[in-house]
Amino acid sequence: MIILIAGASHTGKTALAQRLLEKYNYPYLSIDHLKMGLIRSGHTQLTPMSSDKELTAYLWPIVREMIKTAIENNQNMIVEGCYIPFDWENDFEKEYRDYIRYYCLVMTENYIRNYFADIKGYASVIENRMDDEYCTMESVLEDNAEMLKMVQKYGVNHILIDDRYDVEIDTE
Repeated sequence: MIILIAGASHTGKTALAQRLLEKYNYPYLSIDHLKMGLIRSGHTQLTPMSSDKELTAYLWPIVREMIKTAIENNQNMIVEGCYIPFDWENDFEKEYRDYIRYYCLVMTENYIRNYFADIKGYASVIENRMDDEYCTMESVLEDNAEMLKMVQKYGVNHILIDDRYDVEIDTE
């Protein structure tokens, strides 16, 4: 089973991946870690501040082939990050898609306005965010509004976080 966890920054993708790792013993791949490894090693001219579109175009083909390899070897894996395209299914034949579950985390405006201090407080629970001064209520509202628009446009599976953060994913 491959579990893809997408969503805007600060929606809890990494924390959810960590919880799933602990619950199911599935390893997880942080696309952000892959991004930084490729950037720091000099394997790309992209930077952490490159656009999501550029980063997705560079990172997704690598991640996609890692997913195929895991499926071919009957291995489970959780993949989380902002760089999973909404049309990800187009990159896999049916025999691969049968082993993939996709979830996009989206916070409502109501949730963000009511719990923004908590969102900021949990930002570095799993990994240290060095650029968190860019996390403002306005940016989180904008990012999540765009995510909601895209999940509706593409009709992909999503988890809407509204009155409380209670995200559960079952592998069955």
